[in-house]
Amino acid sequence: MSTSVGVNVLRWSALGFGVFYGFYHQLSISSRDKLAATKREYEHKQSLITQAKAEWAKQHAPATQSSGGKVDPMDPNADLNTVLGITDDN
Repeated sequence: MSTSVGVNVLRWSALGFGVFYGFYHQLSISSRDKLAATKREYEHKQSLITQAKAEWAKQHAPATQSSGGKVDPMDPNADLNTVLGITDDN
């Protein structure tokens, strides 16, 4: 059972090509997975930052007065009752 040299060259070439393609394909798969993991991590951090900003804004919201007057005491047009905290409630 002897095979010709051409068939052996063809077999070894196919084996070499298959190994090379396998390495290349594995690298592309792992690169794609790594990129997807990085993207998921970035989106998770971005959602945490958005939640933290919303929570901070909720905690540090300016106190609203029911009278709607200006509260800044340095403003010449400020409502004195609002600045002093006087309400018309009986």
